[in-house]
Amino acid sequence: MAKNLLIVESPAKAKTIEKYLGSDYQVLSSYGHIRDLPKSGMAIDVEHKFEPDYIIPDDKTKTVNELKRAAKGKTVWLATDEDREGEAISWHLCQALKLDPKTTKRIVFHEITEGAIKNAVAKPRHIDINLVNAQQARRVLDRLVGYELSPVIWKKIGPGLSAGRVQSVAVRLIVEREREIEAFEGKASYKVTGLFHGTTKELFEAELNEKLADEKSTEKFLDTLIKASYKLTSITQKPGKRSPGAPFTTSTLQQAASNRLGYSVRQTMVLAQKLYESGHITYMRTDSLNLSKTAIDQASKVITENYGKEYLKTRVYKTKSAGAQEAHEAIRPTNFALEAAGSDEKQKRLYKLIRTRALASQMSEAMVEKTELKIAISTDDKRYFISKGEVVTFDGFLKVWGKGAEDKILPALQEGEALNAQEISARPVYEKPAPRYTEASLVKKLEAEGIGRPSTYAPTISTIQARGYVEKGNVEGQQRNITVYSLIDNKVSKNEEQETYGEIKNKLIPTDTGKVVSDFLVKYFADVVDYGFTAEVEAEFDKIADGKEQWNRMIADFYGPFHKLVEKSEDISRQDANQGRELGKDPKSGKPVIARLGRFGAMIQIGQAEDEEKPKFAPMPAGKNLSNVTLEEALEMFKLPRVVGTTPDGEEITSNIGRFGPYVKFGSTYVSIKGDDPFTVTEKTARELIAAKVKADKEKIIAEFKSGISVLNGRFGPYITDGTTNAKIPKDVEPKKVTEALAKKLLEERKKSTKKR
Repeated sequence: MAKNLLIVESPAKAKTIEKYLGSDYQVLSSYGHIRDLPKSGMAIDVEHKFEPDYIIPDDKTKTVNELKRAAKGKTVWLATDEDREGEAISWHLCQALKLDPKTTKRIVFHEITEGAIKNAVAKPRHIDINLVNAQQARRVLDRLVGYELSPVIWKKIGPGLSAGRVQSVAVRLIVEREREIEAFEGKASYKVTGLFHGTTKELFEAELNEKLADEKSTEKFLDTLIKASYKLTSITQKPGKRSPGAPFTTSTLQQAASNRLGYSVRQTMVLAQKLYESGHITYMRTDSLNLSKTAIDQASKVITENYGKEYLKTRVYKTKSAGAQEAHEAIRPTNFALEAAGSDEKQKRLYKLIRTRALASQMSEAMVEKTELKIAISTDDKRYFISKGEVVTFDGFLKVWGKGAEDKILPALQEGEALNAQEISARPVYEKPAPRYTEASLVKKLEAEGIGRPSTYAPTISTIQARGYVEKGNVEGQQRNITVYSLIDNKVSKNEEQETYGEIKNKLIPTDTGKVVSDFLVKYFADVVDYGFTAEVEAEFDKIADGKEQWNRMIADFYGPFHKLVEKSEDISRQDANQGRELGKDPKSGKPVIARLGRFGAMIQIGQAEDEEKPKFAPMPAGKNLSNVTLEEALEMFKLPRVVGTTPDGEEITSNIGRFGPYVKFGSTYVSIKGDDPFTVTEKTARELIAAKVKADKEKIIAEFKSGISVLNGRFGPYITDGTTNAKIPKDVEPKKVTEALAKKLLEERKKSTKKR
């Protein structure tokens, strides 16, 4: 019988570790946290040093009881993750299982391999209460902010909204970037390129050393080239090199997986967690760049055997972040000799990315030869054409990491050689604003600002999208007319072309709700969403983890001023909090037309709440938002509902836009017309959609009883409903043969099971 009980967080981790420990060890999982703050209520005693009131959630009671039974008469080892979250889980296990944190054996490891596990067991320690307090401080602070700030937003802006300490700062970053883009006015200038050749007749491209201001100066310049001759005045060649990047940290892995594999931040962490728990990679929540000597030796052997000694160059990377504490190593394979690992294709692709990055970090630089050609213009003393080429002469780390862009090789030419221009062209190029954030670039920005830590990036980005403050969206490009000039055979021609601009894919775009909430927080709770302040809070957590600061004193310093702001917010009127944007005046009534946020999203309003006559409301036009809708577009929406025609029975059909999109209506029946425009939908189309809806509704009903209970065909098959409770029909019962008595019985059983759960 096992004398030891070792507890980890996940069953997958337990299964892997169990292989390495003998029969003396029983390995069980806590399935993550077994104690936490309750979902409802603040559960923080602000009067007594902010003591949290932890509970064991109902869904963890069974797990805790099983662990208590298993722990009886055994030595308990706590082997949760080595970061603050893992330390806190171990501490909570001590509280729930009535173990002494000062004597209970605590082990940590950054990889799940036989050697790492046995080394950890040989060197147990006790729970580090400083790490526990750092995690507890974060949890308490986030609860205080969320619990006190969210109700303010409900009252002042709209129900169902919420705020979070780090999430609100992330939304602010995205909103401010969007505002920069909206305000940006890009100027156009002309880029001039030429196709040249020398005696070898091999064509190469060169670009004028400066851009031209406008069409007039461009046309004038090209006219001067009609009689121009060209001469290669200099050839500059110099060696260069490219160095590999450091092995992955959490944030750089998230960025590379997004850019190279198209994975979301959350998806990357889920896949990495599985690879870690299966023993294939080291711990994936880390901001350390360090590799152990064992890892470097392993990598060196693989590099030397597969590519040769000339490809090996070992390096020790220093972690730049002052607060780096999450783990002792960068993310790397536990066995460099293993070329592929993972239970599915996505895991395998991520493993390959991690392995190649770690290998590349210990490989030689890539050597390149850079060539630059300077081409003089006989008719212009100031301007010249320039062409740059680069050739990789030794691939080094690129052997595994990949080259990226192809080599640009210039033809063999002689200095002083006369060149011919086959074509000179000039086309406008527009200045671009800073790009919208992707998940990867947002992680990079958060890390650069010191906001959050490796364990918080993925949940932060997931949360702001789940709350509807930010959408990962695509924007179709717009068309614009451009004038392109060409000089061919001593003749300048001018052509009109169209180009697409402004297209974006998978970028983070703030919603109207996100903008309004962010503006409100910036105006009335500036410190809470201040970048520097949020970074300082992270630094305070680091001090707590190092034992240099008391956690509840740090919370008190924050809470006092914050709570005063919350109390002061009672004086903020709902109108001040959600002012909206006045678009102009309604020509009929003379009242203001306002684009503002309503209960179900952005909308248009004519008049104010304090007017004698109630304001009129209309939905936001499709594809428009609070910042770009015009007065004309807004007024058009008040033409709805529109009379489309009548049904065959003479009932009036109207079209409109509702919470769930455009629809047509007859009587009390609504029919979605997604894909059709409520302003132009015809009577014929409306009748067809209505007929299809009526038919579908009839086919949906299998049986109806006087008690109000129905047997219906649903999306997932037949079911019973009384309008509030739904119940499945047993597989051995024919839906058409369900009696009213059986229906009542099944619904009652369903209600009892729901109540019990």
